[in-house]
Formats: sequence, structure tokens, C-alpha cells
Amino acid sequence: MVRAIEHLKTEPKGESPHAQRYTGEVVYIYAFDVAYEMTRQPVRELLGQPVAQFVVDASRRSPRHLFFYRPQMVRLPPLERIGPDGALRVERVIKLLPVGAISITVRVPFDVARIEDLVRYHELEFNNGSLHDEVRQLAEEVRRELKPFYVRPVAQLAEEEAYTVFCIKSPLTTDNGSRLNTEQWWSAHRRVVASLLTQEPDLDHLSKQEAEESTGRYLSYYEHDLVVVDWDAALIIDQPQNFGETLYILELANLQLAELEAYDRILDGSLERSYRDLGTQPMRRKTAMLRELRELRIDLARFNDELSNITKFFGDWHLARIYENISARFHLADWHKTLDKKLKTLDDLYQLLNHDQNNRWMLILELTIVLLFIIDLVVLFMGLKH
Repeated sequence: MVRAIEHLKTEPKGESPHAQRYTGEVVYIYAFDVAYEMTRQPVRELLGQPVAQFVVDASRRSPRHLFFYRPQMVRLPPLERIGPDGALRVERVIKLLPVGAISITVRVPFDVARIEDLVRYHELEFNNGSLHDEVRQLAEEVRRELKPFYVRPVAQLAEEEAYTVFCIKSPLTTDNGSRLNTEQWWSAHRRVVASLLTQEPDLDHLSKQEAEESTGRYLSYYEHDLVVVDWDAALIIDQPQNFGETLYILELANLQLAELEAYDRILDGSLERSYRDLGTQPMRRKTAMLRELRELRIDLARFNDELSNITKFFGDWHLARIYENISARFHLADWHKTLDKKLKTLDDLYQLLNHDQNNRWMLILELTIVLLFIIDLVVLFMGLKH
């Protein structure tokens, strides 16, 4: 072991231990907010393909009775495209979530000699267009076809939340066929991995601090697997049959981020209208505003419950730690805090309007009592005169 470590230290940086080739697939994850929620009516078919329930096989790295939320999914026929290295087989899967969101995953295979060769797969371009444009068009088709199944669908798709995952098949092998330890490989190729995740084609311009920060959140369970997550991309080294569960964790976190951003926009719009209408609108409009705020508070509480139900990953098991890392990269806790503060502001406005409305009713009741008292005195006075 000591000799091996000394050997690693004497080898040139980024070259030892060196894998013969890197094969696997790039998985592009896109999350779209398309509606407030889905109806409970089952979807049988989408874009001419049958709708099934998504299933992921849990491995030994997960609890025996693992709970995975199982959304509806559609697997579309593969496409043939011309990519950066020639002909590509493009596989697409659509998942339907009850919170009014869709997640589209696109898989593209690769076989390269160097990790640096994967940088060009970040913004995938075909000979007849870009992957991004094709996914946007696909999401629009899904939105239009599923419009009858949605409650309060969006009029126009907002900007999607995209995430790229580079999945490399393990075990990594050298030119002579010997297996590589993934952690040792990662230590020797850390700057290269950092340039891949940050989409930096010029490795020499990347600082040591940025390389360490962008690759700082990594996890390994066996000697042949590795997961490195950054805010815009991730690297998975594992056996192909184990890609699915890790990818699903990343997909759900990306979806959660998209939904939090969508509800942040809803809250911003509600607060802006409330501030604008608070001092200028008549009492009837304020009563309607009070009702809107009450409904929004209920909607957001329900949304928070449903979103929590699809991302229940707590504990010290491997996938839970992956979710913890990706949540930290996405700053999901900060998003929740921001939404909580805006909800508190919304609640304060609701209480203010409610208190103002109660004061108005109390004033009306007091005036009514005074008026009745005056009428009673007038009647009494008129009776005495007769």
C-alpha cells in the first residue's frame, strides 16, 4: 500500500491511475412546472405511448424496505441523431408528477479516451439543432396534450431547471486490464473532474480552490463506485444497473428546485398585488383579497406536504447522503427559508386585512346599536308627547 501511494505521488498529475477508456451515458434532466396540480383522473396514453408506473430497483446500499415515490412515466421511441462524435441513439423518458410538474430525461451514450472529451456534451448540439430546443418542444407537446388533466395549467412554459449527469461504467480498467480504485482515480483526476462539472474546457485556467470546491461533495460506497455532485452537473461511476436509483434521487431534487422556484414566483406575484391593492382598493376588493390570501395559504401548505412526500430521504443510508449533498448544492434549505419568510409576510398581511375587516364590522355594529338607541329614544319621546 505504501509503495502504491508513493507511486501515485511520483506520477504526473492527472495521468495516474489512468483508465483505458471511458464508456457510459450522459443523462440530461429537465424539470418543468406546468400546472398547479394534476387531477386524480388516470392518464392512459401520452404522445401515442402507454403510460406506466415508474419502478426503481433498490440495491444493497439502501434500506430493505426503501420507500420510493413512483410517478407515472412514458418511454418514448428512441431517436437517431448526429452528435459531436457521430451517430447517437437518443432515449427519452417523461415522468408525470401530481404537483403539476413534468420531468424529462434524455440519455445519450458515449465512448471517449479522456474525461476532458466529455465537456462538449454539456450543451449538446446535433447537426439539425440542439437538444435543449427539442426538449422544450417536447415539453410543450406534453403540456398541450395533458391540459385536460391539469388544474390551473400555465399559459406558457417558464424556464426549465436543467441538470446534467455523466454516468461512467465501472470498473475502470488500465491498459493492461487491471481494475482501478475509484477514490484513487478521483484523487489523481480531481482537477479534470472539476473542469467537466464546471464546463470549463481549459483545465489550466481553473483555480485550485474552484477545483476543490466543485468536487468537494463526493460519496463512495464500494471501491468501484463514486458520486460527485456540483450545482449544475454530477459524475457517477458505477455499474450500469445501479445508475437508476442515483439518477432518480438527482432527478427528484432537480424537480423540487423547479417547483420551489415556481411557487416563489407565485408568492412574489401575490405579495406585489397585495401591496398595490392594500391602500387603494375599496372594501369589497379587500374582502376578495382576503379570500385570495386565505386560499393561497392553504394551497402552499398542501404543496409543501405533497413535495415532502416525494422527497422523503432521511437517514445515514447511501442514497439519503446523496440527496443531502445535492440538496446542499441546490440550496433547497435556503429556498425553503425564503419561502417561509414570504409566507410569514403573506400571513401578516392576511392578519392585517382580517383585523381591519373585523374593526369595520365592529364599527358598523356599534353604529347600528347607537342608531337603534336613538330610534328608541325618538319613539319614547313621541309617545310622551301624545
